[in-house]
Amino acid sequence: MIGLSTYAFFWRWSDRVDEPLSLADMLRATAADGVGVFQICDYPPLDALTASDLADVRALADDLGIVLEVGTKGTDPALLERYLGIAEALGASLVRSMWTAGDDRPTPAEAERRVRSVLGAYESAGITLALETYEQVPTSDLVALVETVGSANLGICLDPANPVANLESPVDVTRACAEYTANWHVKDFDFTRSPGWVGFVLAGAPLGTGRLDYDDIARQVRTEERGINRIVEHWLPWAGDAHTTTQLEAAWTATSITYLQEKQP
Repeated sequence: MIGLSTYAFFWRWSDRVDEPLSLADMLRATAADGVGVFQICDYPPLDALTASDLADVRALADDLGIVLEVGTKGTDPALLERYLGIAEALGASLVRSMWTAGDDRPTPAEAERRVRSVLGAYESAGITLALETYEQVPTSDLVALVETVGSANLGICLDPANPVANLESPVDVTRACAEYTANWHVKDFDFTRSPGWVGFVLAGAPLGTGRLDYDDIARQVRTEERGINRIVEHWLPWAGDAHTTTQLEAAWTATSITYLQEKQP
């Protein structure tokens, strides 16, 4: 299914705007955009919600016909256990996380130990833990971890744009991760020359206009056949003022949804 992430509302819920969107606002906007999944990803207020608050979020999502996913950063077992509980409370079947979190940078052996320590609980709950591709961890290490653990409830959240900063080709990243992909963060990106032609800037682009080879990724991952949710994100630079930036963000989201809908068989 097509879904949106809190990263599709990155500026609209930030403190850079006068009236930031609430979680309920984002859920309603997702429903209004006609998509059926919302990933609450790297959203600090989620940690502070009580059991009653989480029940309210789940009830609203159910009323709107939206499937929820959640996302955090890190492999600390206490964190992953907490987010498993949050996922269960929200009726979410997927928790996206990342190998590292700030200064917490476990070795491959420690990351494997951590994941194994919590994975039994994920398996019992029927919830998938999906670790994202990004520049802080070589994709080969991430794939090796998933292969070594060998659980149907441990997969990869594919984002081919992130590892570019580690000089990894999106094509190579996709090829390595395709078999293990459980979730796909869909965002386009492109390079532009910096002023004076001194270096390049890697930033977001409206979906379908940048370097993302959507068709090849979809073919390799087999998104439709395997039921992989495609979660829309943006790397939208601040456009000078809140009004312009938030309008662009909404327009990029609309463009992404239309693009993905047209790609559906």
